[in-house]
Amino acid sequence: MRAAYLERLGPPEEIRFGELAEPRPGPCDVLVDVLATTVDPVDTFVRSGLFSTPVDFPFVIGRDLVGRVLRAGPGAPGFAPGDAVWSNSLGHGGRQGATAERAVVAADRLYRLPSGVDPYAAVTVLHPAATAHLALFAHGGLRAGETVLVAGAAGNVGAALVVLAVEAGARVLATASARDAHYCRDLGAAVVLDYRAPDLAERLAEAAPNGVDLHLDTSGGNDLTAAVALLARRGRIVLLAGAGTRPVLPAGDLYLKDGSIRGFVISHAGTGELADAARSINRLLAAGRLRSRTVETLPSSAAADVHRRLEKGELHGRRVVLRFDLEH
Repeated sequence: MRAAYLERLGPPEEIRFGELAEPRPGPCDVLVDVLATTVDPVDTFVRSGLFSTPVDFPFVIGRDLVGRVLRAGPGAPGFAPGDAVWSNSLGHGGRQGATAERAVVAADRLYRLPSGVDPYAAVTVLHPAATAHLALFAHGGLRAGETVLVAGAAGNVGAALVVLAVEAGARVLATASARDAHYCRDLGAAVVLDYRAPDLAERLAEAAPNGVDLHLDTSGGNDLTAAVALLARRGRIVLLAGAGTRPVLPAGDLYLKDGSIRGFVISHAGTGELADAARSINRLLAAGRLRSRTVETLPSSAAADVHRRLEKGELHGRRVVLRFDLEH
C-alpha cells in the first residue's frame, strides 16, 4: 500500500511517500480503507520530535482520517464492511498514523460518520472540533448561560469553539481581525471585537460587565494579566496553545476571584473523552453546523509540502484534504 511515512524524525524533508506493507489488525481493531486525511499542527510536532511520543519506524504520519471499514476484528463489534467511519487520534502514543491507503484503528478510537455527511468536508473539522469540545467541557466546565471569550475566533479551533459554545447555550465574545467579524457573527458570536483595537480590554469589560466565565486564547498569546482581569468570580482560563510562552501570572488577583487556570493537549485525552467529543461532532456534522472556511485538496503525496507550508505559516487557517485517489 502507499503511505506517507518517516524513517526518522526531523524536518518535512524526512517524509517519504511510497510502498509499505499493509498493517495487520488485532482482535479489537478495525482495518479501514482510507479516503482522506489532513495535516494538523500537532502532526508537525510529532514529526519533528518536538512532541515526544513513542514511534516505531517506518512511522506513518497523520492524525485524522475518514474512510470505510474493510474488516473488523471479533473484539470490535458494531463495525461492518462498508461502514463510513472516522478517527482523529492516530499517529501518537505508539499508534501508526493515518496517511496510508489502509489504516488500523482500535475500535474505541473509531466512530461512524453520519449518513449524508461529505467525508472530505468532515475530515477537515475533526481535530479542531474535538480540541474545542475538550477545552469547553472536559477542561472548561462550560455551563449554559455562561459567558465565553474566544480569542482568535476566526481560526480553525476558534471557529469550532464558537459553534460548540453557542450550541451549549453560552454567550460568546470573540476577538478576531476586522475582516473576519462577519464570519464570527455568522458562527453565532454575540460580540466580535478587533483584537488589534487599542482599547480592547475596555471594550471587552463593557461587553461582559460581570466578567468572563471561561477564557480561551487560540492564538497562543496567553496574556494572563489581561485574562485574569477579565475573569468573573470562579472564572476559568483554559490554555490550549502557545507552548513556548512564559507569561506573568497575577496570582493574587486569580485567587481573590476563586479563579483557575488549566492547560491540556488533545493527545493526552482518554478514549472516553474522545468518544464524548465524537458524539458532539457527529451531531453538529449531521446538522451542517461544522465546516471549514477554506479548503484545499491535494494528493496524499503532497504531505511533506503541506507540513512545510504549515510550519512557515503559509496556510493562514486553510485546511488541506489529502486524497489517495488523486495520485497519478
